[in-house]
Formats: sequence, C-alpha cells, structure tokens
Amino acid sequence: MPHVTIIYPRWPKIPEQTEFHLPPHGPVCMAAEIPAHYEVTFIDENVDHLAADHQTDVVLLSMMLTCQVPRGLEIAARFRAAGVKVIAGGISTMLHAEEVGAGVDAIFLGEVEGGRLAKVLADWEKGALAAKYDYFHDFPPIEAVGPARRDILNHERYMYRGVPMVDLVHASRGCRFNCFPCATAYLGGRQFRPRPIDKVIEELAGLANNRIFLVDNSLAQDRQWIMDLFEAMKPLKKKFVCHPILDEEAVVAKAAEAGCWYVYQAIFDTSDVIRNRVKRLKDHGIGVEAAVLLGPDNQSVDQIKKLVDFLLEIDVEMAEFSILTPFPHTPVTTQFEKTGRILHKDWRRYTTAEVVFQPKHMTPEELQEMYNYAWTNFYKGSSQSLRMSRLFQKVVRAEMEDGTYQSPPRLTSVRRHWELDRA
Repeated sequence: MPHVTIIYPRWPKIPEQTEFHLPPHGPVCMAAEIPAHYEVTFIDENVDHLAADHQTDVVLLSMMLTCQVPRGLEIAARFRAAGVKVIAGGISTMLHAEEVGAGVDAIFLGEVEGGRLAKVLADWEKGALAAKYDYFHDFPPIEAVGPARRDILNHERYMYRGVPMVDLVHASRGCRFNCFPCATAYLGGRQFRPRPIDKVIEELAGLANNRIFLVDNSLAQDRQWIMDLFEAMKPLKKKFVCHPILDEEAVVAKAAEAGCWYVYQAIFDTSDVIRNRVKRLKDHGIGVEAAVLLGPDNQSVDQIKKLVDFLLEIDVEMAEFSILTPFPHTPVTTQFEKTGRILHKDWRRYTTAEVVFQPKHMTPEELQEMYNYAWTNFYKGSSQSLRMSRLFQKVVRAEMEDGTYQSPPRLTSVRRHWELDRA
C-alpha cells in the first residue's frame, strides 16, 4: 500500500493574537480525493512534529498562506534530497506558482475534486509525474465536492482551554465580489458556485463536532440560497461562525435561528451603515469579531485612532487588526507595483503583522506603530483571552440549553474554566 504524507507547513504566528489553532481546511478536502488504496498521514506543523526521519512514498504539500511558502520549500528540498517526490497545491501554490514550481516535482493548480488528484497520484505511481497539473479556473462540477476527510486530523490538538474548536466546512465556492486587498477573484473566479443544500446538510449532520465555521467567502451573494441554507440548518442545532451575512433583517434573523454564534465582520469606517449592521447582528444575539484592515490609502493616523474608538463604542466582542499586505494577484498589488510602493518580497514577513509597503498618508514606521496602538488600546480594558473566553461561554451556554453540549473527553470540566475566567 503506497504511503502518502500530507504536510501543512508552519508559519510565523501573529504575536498579538491569543494562540489557538483551527484545523486547516485545504488538507482535509485534499485527503477526501485520495483513492482508498493509499495509506494517508497528515502532519500539521503548527501542532504536530515533522520528524527528521519521517518515511513516506510521496509528499503532498498543502499551503494556504504566502508566509508558508518559504517553509514549504524547505520541506520539499529535504524530501527531494531523499528521493521522495513532492507535489504542491493549495492557495499559495496558485499565488506563487512559478516560485513553488521551481522547488517541487509537480504543482497542482486549481480544485482537486472530480478525480483530478487521483489522476496525479496515478501518474506518480506510473513514474510519469508531470511538472504541472493546470486546472486553474477549470472548475469541477460543484456537485463533485463531497464531505472533507476529517479523520486525518488529531482533534485533541485543536482545542482552546479544553474546549473543542470549530470544524471548517464550505457551503459554496467562488465570490462575485472583487475586493481590492483580496485574491479570491483570481483564485476562484467571480462566479458564485453554491453546493446543493442537501449535500451541505449531509456533511454537517455527519460531523461529531457541534461547532462549525462556514468558510464561504461571503454569505451575501444569493439571498434565496442563503435563506434556504439557514432554514435547512435549523434542525441540526449546530453553532456556526461565518464571514459577513447579507445585511437584511430577515436574513440575520434566519441566521440566528440556524445557530449563528458570531460573524467575522469587515469594519472599514465609522459610518452609520457599519454601526447599524453590527447592531442588527447583536440584537439577534450574534457576536461580532471586527476584521479591521489598517493602511488603505484613505486612512491616516487620526482615522485609525477614531476607528479603534468606534469599535469600543459599538461594543464588538472581538477585533482582529491586520496590516494591508500586497499579496500576489490582488488588485492592490497591481496598483502598488505600478507605483513602486512594495518595499520587499520576503514572504516570511507577509503575515499581515508587518508593514511591507509604503502607505500613502504615513510612514511605514507610523503604520506599524498604529498597528500596535490598535491592538493595545482595543484590548486595554478587557484582554483578548477574556473576550475569547466569553464567546466560548456563550456557545457552551447555548449548547447546554438545547441539549447539544458534549463534554470533552479526558479534559477538565469546561464549567470550571469559565468559573476561573470570572474569578
């Protein structure tokens, strides 16, 4: 039985964040497409140890982030030196195809479903591995997307204070929007591709974990589909996190009924539109984690300070501050390259925690200082770990009320964690 090892390289963590780890989604989607006659091992370097003498027949390198690329290429060089073929795929392989392709035996560009990954592995077994498998924007039928293979995960590694983290699920692919800092339009096309709702529900119902993260790019692309999805989710009593929801009263109400726990909401100004959007979510019992981008050309030092004050005023539960980063194949990068505003391309430093471009209304040093200011001042009155604990208190309480709470095995009582937090 041939042995495949899927490796998800480690990357530099954002020091300001409370450390926790979500199970990665790309590797479990990839694993679902590996034929049954292969033995599969998964190593997430962020929580697992990659032994120097690890033995395998072939490596599938799965990379999502730009800052994973340097480490991924180090791993590839090590295995290739031992005569093991390395095949790379994932988002950052698509964004850095030429660079990654030069350091591995084969690159896979695109989505793996529809028998495509099986063909690659069959070529490897025959000794006929091609240097590139290019399915870029040649999307498989969305019906071909089945349940991810989560049995490869070591779930005990994905906990926060003894509480299981979310499992990641996508109900759709593609995004019809084209936001200036985002590479989604380049990667997945601007066509919204929803999965059949019955297939989504089947996957969700099969999860042992009651907590999920719908990793769809946006839940604001097709109103009727979103309403139908939320209605179908209600009987499952799952508790879910997601990216922005269509800002309509009926849609948000339906999301709350379906178990929406909290939303990652982009907050880019201090307008009443944002204020009212956050209020609508909170009025329906949905928590808000503000996703805040620092450094766009319309921001100054004073505006960043006002934005932090605004977040405290509208009482969002959490905030995550990211520095605008010119990732390859995004509209902002095209603009910055034309005007010479990109300072370097040291991918290890493309973490969104470090300034790598010339801002318009401040120096790089000033923007870095404002990034530190935002994290420090937002969490000054209530620490990040305490705020995060409160979000988990909320979901545990909801699960206990509807009878879906499951006590983690061999771990200290979750109730005791909350008592300690409140003490």
